[in-house]
Amino acid sequence: AMEGNYTQPRFILLGITDTPWAQAPLFVLFLFIYLVTLAGNIGLMVLVWVAPSLHTPMYFFLTHFSLADICYSTVISPKMLTDLLFGDKTISWAGCVTQFHLFALFVTAECHLLAAMAYDRHVAICHPLSYVLVVSPRACWQLVAWCYLVASLSALLYTPCTFGGSFCGPHRVDHFFCDASPVLRLACSDTRGCEAAIFALAAANGLGTGGVILLSYGRILRAILGTSSAPSRARAFRTCASHLASVAVFYGSLFFMYLQPASRHGSQDKVASVFYTVVSPMLNPFIYSLRNREVKAALGRCRRRVLNLC
Repeated sequence: AMEGNYTQPRFILLGITDTPWAQAPLFVLFLFIYLVTLAGNIGLMVLVWVAPSLHTPMYFFLTHFSLADICYSTVISPKMLTDLLFGDKTISWAGCVTQFHLFALFVTAECHLLAAMAYDRHVAICHPLSYVLVVSPRACWQLVAWCYLVASLSALLYTPCTFGGSFCGPHRVDHFFCDASPVLRLACSDTRGCEAAIFALAAANGLGTGGVILLSYGRILRAILGTSSAPSRARAFRTCASHLASVAVFYGSLFFMYLQPASRHGSQDKVASVFYTVVSPMLNPFIYSLRNREVKAALGRCRRRVLNLC
């Protein structure tokens, strides 16, 4: 069954568009987005590391969230950028498998980290007196370890389901990276069992973590409405709304991609994929941190410290 992989072990990524005049503008746009993604996420990680006031569970989770953003955008963006710039869109069999495996790992980790962050906020706002006990440093490490463990096991199942069949050619992947549905469309063996397994696993990860997030924010909103003064209520609403907007973009595009039948997939898949692979990692550090007074205060202190050194 695997002989097709050895006779022609290269895929061709058709990319976002085959329109020649669009390649250069798209290259500039996606290069800008990728650089902002790196700067924003690395900047946030460094700030949390150097500012003692940010050594809290919330920012501990945020640094891991930023790390996942950096990793999975780096799995996809550099290859996409070189394809747009040079037009050589081939990718080796091993490269395709590795790209998909790492992408599946970090996106799944991100779903579980979002759930951990929502749970952290829920405990902080709804059970403030027991917060230090419930979300202890040890509990934080256990939650993050759980996120990466589930993600690693999921990726170990997604990858053989996607690449386990035989591929007779043509090896043209109608996408800008090696994703499950466009790769499975190239298989000449029966893929229904694999598609069902991927769907079930994606549903378990997506709906499970999505449920935790919605439940946590539902309780947070109820707690805010029940107790706070009008100004703090408005501030908390703004924070929750921005977090939920980020979650909605990420989960909406993921669900669109992975929780629909294979026959429904089409050209609009690429647009949905751009949202969770390119746009979401760029926006996250701004949505989750720059709206916070603690981050602004820590940035101000760091800036003063740097200026004093100069």
